[in-house]
Amino acid sequence: MNSTPEADWLNLLIGLLQGAQLQLLRVLDALGLARHVHGQPAWPWAQRLSGENLLIDLGQARSLAWTLVLVAVAALALLLSLFWRRPRYYLLALVPMLLTAAPWPEPRVVLVPATPTSFHASPTGFTAVSIAQGRVLYQQNCVACHGADGKGEGPLAASLAVWPPDLSGPLLWRRADGDLLWRILHGTRDAQRGGQPTMPGFAGKLGEADAWALVDYMKAQGAGQSLRALGSWPQPIGLPDMAVRCGSQPPRLLASWRGQRMRIVAGDAVLTEDPRLVTVLLRPPSSAMATSADCVADSAAAWEALSLIAGTDQLAGTQLIADRDGWLRARGAPGKAGWSDDDLLCRSERAPVAWGQGAAAPPADGLGALIARMDAQPVRFVKGGFIH
Repeated sequence: MNSTPEADWLNLLIGLLQGAQLQLLRVLDALGLARHVHGQPAWPWAQRLSGENLLIDLGQARSLAWTLVLVAVAALALLLSLFWRRPRYYLLALVPMLLTAAPWPEPRVVLVPATPTSFHASPTGFTAVSIAQGRVLYQQNCVACHGADGKGEGPLAASLAVWPPDLSGPLLWRRADGDLLWRILHGTRDAQRGGQPTMPGFAGKLGEADAWALVDYMKAQGAGQSLRALGSWPQPIGLPDMAVRCGSQPPRLLASWRGQRMRIVAGDAVLTEDPRLVTVLLRPPSSAMATSADCVADSAAAWEALSLIAGTDQLAGTQLIADRDGWLRARGAPGKAGWSDDDLLCRSERAPVAWGQGAAAPPADGLGALIARMDAQPVRFVKGGFIH
């Protein structure tokens, strides 16, 4: 989920792989060599460089990193040989030596099957409206097999050749959003069963916008199920975007505050503003009570989306805090006074700096300590091997 000091180089490596492939796709598109599928340039090959496997197999990741270094040195030596005549033969002799010495990783680890939409980016922005739309579509098309909770235990699951996957588990987070889009629209096949279909494609019933809404809903549903089962968000989940009214100003999107910490307070509550956070009151859709809150969100979709992510049907009284990058990090339970470290539900694996060992004195209040830890331990999320 997040980076440790030892894994900083791995995040850099995965970022380089992702960036190189995206740039290659953009170049192909600019040259007219990439066809468009579902509104975006399609990846033209059946395989792509894997980031997700490198997260699991650190040894192969190291091999790939050293191989790339040696290949870069070999390329430099080859380039120098074109302009530096005297040591040309020594430089040319160095190239095969470097390529031979490189600890080439196993192809099955570095290369994984790709779909034409592997590098597609979701156009929805992960909004409350999209999640609500996805919920309706999920109930209409997916519940029978995947179940209402996404755990793959729907009424038709037992009759299928292959049991549906658990969408609330880590499988969902290991796949790129574009690959999920392809599977929704074009179905899945079991390679171990001779390519036998295991899920039908819904391209005849759903459009691209519908499929992206389903992806958003599955993310929100998976986050809520994880919170119910584990008491935390083991995989980061973003704060859904929604319309907010602040006084007499025109409505603005929650994402316009990106770069500032956000606090969402659900229910008709008397708010205490805090300069360290932007506070938004999330009101129940049916509420008619007057409020003195500066900023208010009151759409049914927003209430529904945050109830789903928070894993509760009783959202009133819940407080949620998102960091400067828009990741939901902490939840305050209804009726709880103050904040504590236990409320930090999306944590970094990086060990916190002990007070007095290069860190400033701890803040006096629980919220201050929580904010300090969030800032010191930012989320670095890798989904499907791609840094988002």
